[in-house]
Amino acid sequence: MTADLAALHSALVERLDTRDAIRAAFAAHPRHRFIPDMVWPDATGLPLYRTTDPDRWTRLVYGTDAVTTQANDGGPGPRNEPSSSSSAPQVMADMIAAAGVDEGTRVLEIGTGTGWNAAILASLVGEKGAVTSIEIDPGVAALARERLAGTGVTVRTAAEPPAGEVYDAVIATCAATRIPGGWLAAAEGGTLVLPWSPHPAAHSTPIVSLAADGGRASGLFVREAAFMRDRGQRPGDLAFPGLGQPPSPAPDFPVGSVELVDSGMMTQLTLMLPGVRVGVGVRPFRGGHGRIVWTGAGSSWAYVWPDGTVTGGGDRALGDDLADAYRQLREAGLPALDAFTLDVDPGRGSYRVACAKAGRHWNHTVTP
Repeated sequence: MTADLAALHSALVERLDTRDAIRAAFAAHPRHRFIPDMVWPDATGLPLYRTTDPDRWTRLVYGTDAVTTQANDGGPGPRNEPSSSSSAPQVMADMIAAAGVDEGTRVLEIGTGTGWNAAILASLVGEKGAVTSIEIDPGVAALARERLAGTGVTVRTAAEPPAGEVYDAVIATCAATRIPGGWLAAAEGGTLVLPWSPHPAAHSTPIVSLAADGGRASGLFVREAAFMRDRGQRPGDLAFPGLGQPPSPAPDFPVGSVELVDSGMMTQLTLMLPGVRVGVGVRPFRGGHGRIVWTGAGSSWAYVWPDGTVTGGGDRALGDDLADAYRQLREAGLPALDAFTLDVDPGRGSYRVACAKAGRHWNHTVTP
């Protein structure tokens, strides 16, 4: 390890806001040893090779964000859709902390990726614990096994957790809307930490920490995140809401779109609007372009513009629904994400999101 890379890794570890044991586990496994020489830094265009631009490769590896290590499941495509990655370091640390991983813990990781997270988990659980990691992509799994040699991690090429095996903690590194029964079974009596997507096509996939018991699970949301989907739950291509449809004016929103985004309430609003896609985009506005908040559900849509005006269409007044949810948040004091809970009961056909501060709950229908 060169002195520069050693210093960069030390700086990465020092930046982590976490407890000392987790920081020490990160320190034992420099990130650059797990990142391949070819990565995908941009949504379009060619990959970046370490030999071609080592400085940019190093900046990506020792930045604060996720690094895409595979696009389009290893095949071509018009866009570089991430299909495997190294997660953002702080997100990793927060998920490990939320799962309660410590010395002696038996951990299942769903989504091995580069193997970096599994190596950190192995150092944290020590000889008294055990780490099993499953990876659906055979090529990704094979490379991870090479990087994890000597760590004690068991890597299995599989789409689902091993049947009949139960762990103290299960950590998923891919997002799900429908939480598979195998994930719940593997975490029975323990903790399941995962990025949960309130809508199959939502950009935000907040992290939730669930206590699993009897096939059900419940717990608090932990933090914001944006993870790629479990490969069995990808939504496919969905059109941008409202494109080509005639707009109709609607009642103004309480604030403009920029202020709405800056309020930090976008994920909370998505949790409060079951079945509705909520996102941020750029559209022509007053001779230029403006950042808007958009919503879509079926053929209905609504845009909140920078000046607070709203346009939309379809048989549902989505602008009114969004405004009502935002007013509830303001009346509750704009509660943080950790004021929201998720209750999972597969037999009920829906998951319940609740916010005690707002005194409300919302049922999200989940397709089997």
